[in-house]
Amino acid sequence: MKFATFNVNGIGARLPRLLEWLAAAKPDVVGLQEIKTETERFPFKAIEDAGYHALVHGQKGFNGVAILSREPAQEVRRGLANADGNGPDGVEDVQSRWIEAVVGGVHFACLYLPNGNPVPGPKFDYKLAWMDRLAARAAELLATESPVILAGDWNVCPTDMDLARPDMMAGDALVQPESRGRFRELAANGWTDAIRARFPHTDCYTFWDYQAGAWQKNWGLRIDHLMLSPAAADRLLESGIDRDVRAAERASDHVPVWVELC
Repeated sequence: MKFATFNVNGIGARLPRLLEWLAAAKPDVVGLQEIKTETERFPFKAIEDAGYHALVHGQKGFNGVAILSREPAQEVRRGLANADGNGPDGVEDVQSRWIEAVVGGVHFACLYLPNGNPVPGPKFDYKLAWMDRLAARAAELLATESPVILAGDWNVCPTDMDLARPDMMAGDALVQPESRGRFRELAANGWTDAIRARFPHTDCYTFWDYQAGAWQKNWGLRIDHLMLSPAAADRLLESGIDRDVRAAERASDHVPVWVELC
């Protein structure tokens, strides 16, 4: 099966590009981020016509995540909150950034991690608290010993190899030791970075800003990741980045990242 993640940067503006990519790449399961629409306004009919079912956790104008799948997915959870609406840190969870489901025997979580800028500040504090919530949920999923994929826009460049211009990003939330440290802890606990498992020493990016000619200069970042549990990593066949999607007219500033499991 082929699993993918794609930050579409607005489903309304990018729907034609998404449909083109679905038809060409033919993924079985896709996690979408930054759909930027309320659930009831999601283009369910167009997605259904393309051959996919959709689970949607939307939000007006911001954030929003969805899981598209060729076969119906069984939703497990939306949001990293307790029954009282708060996360493990006691902070109210009002942003639509997490949805998870089981499909094809794989537990698939789609996430949109907070950006966290500026640093320091409350947005960076929220990012770190959200990453702690993520780590707690990841530990629960790991304990099931099931094939699990944590897929999405993590807003973390794990190392300097994951960005073209480290000198320009030194003060950014995406590269701070606290952000990177939490990402490394996941890997240390047994999660496999699907792209680095296939391309351990290659400069490869998943995001190019619209500003400063970043795409033309290849000033990219690798911030979209698929992290595999041991049971999923054991089934890894291939992974990749559909870089050319960024060159299309009115493209998202992110591109799809995918993994194939046997």
